[in-house]
Amino acid sequence: MLLTADIGNTSITLGLFDDDALIENYRLASDRELPQEEYEILLKSLLSKYNVEAVIIGSVVDELTKKLKLAADAVFKVDSMVVNSEMNTIVKLSTYNNSEVGADRIANACGAFMLYNRPVIVIDFGTATTFDIVNGSGEFLGGVITPGLNLQLKTLNKFTSKLPQIDIATAPNAIGRNTVDAILSGVIRGSACLIEGLVKQCEQELGAKATIVATGGYCTLIEKYMISPFDFINPTLTLEGLRFLYNANKIN
Repeated sequence: MLLTADIGNTSITLGLFDDDALIENYRLASDRELPQEEYEILLKSLLSKYNVEAVIIGSVVDELTKKLKLAADAVFKVDSMVVNSEMNTIVKLSTYNNSEVGADRIANACGAFMLYNRPVIVIDFGTATTFDIVNGSGEFLGGVITPGLNLQLKTLNKFTSKLPQIDIATAPNAIGRNTVDAILSGVIRGSACLIEGLVKQCEQELGAKATIVATGGYCTLIEKYMISPFDFINPTLTLEGLRFLYNANKIN
């Protein structure tokens, strides 16, 4: 079995594949202070009943990459693969500086390339909301990075004297009749408008209509406020992209 690990700024998502089938997935906190030994204990407790034969890690948190790799190597007696821009990325990376492209974005682009019609735009709702864009020729061109929903809410609270810290929720009206509803309108409805506007601009630059794929925790919430719904919602796209990357690189 293949274990895929997507290390993000807020959480670590693990996916266990039996050939092409995702049979289990888990979410852990991205705890930079947790020692390697504790990650070993977590992996053992979650996966002791499975025969993990290979591991691939996609990480945007340098402090955790080494810890999780060493933990996985020790627990499963493997040499875990770590995603980078120098490997066979399946899609051709065509940015100005390919080494800057995050592992999660490479995985998203790869998963979208393998699963959907092109051109394709992946919108990933994480700590940041990102667009990953693959053109009709299978080239990853780059995309968009904007603060995620929780980050927007925390920033409003941190850098103002009177705006409260609130949780993500539905935005009942565009015109907020109180402070909380006004914040939710700006963040939730505003993000929906941002996404639709940027999709149109990206499609103009691509010169073609794109397949729009959403992943991450807040897809369905944001879609409620969009005029044009996403073509596909795939909560496990990053994990599937990691699986494709592993299969393309395992001989080496």
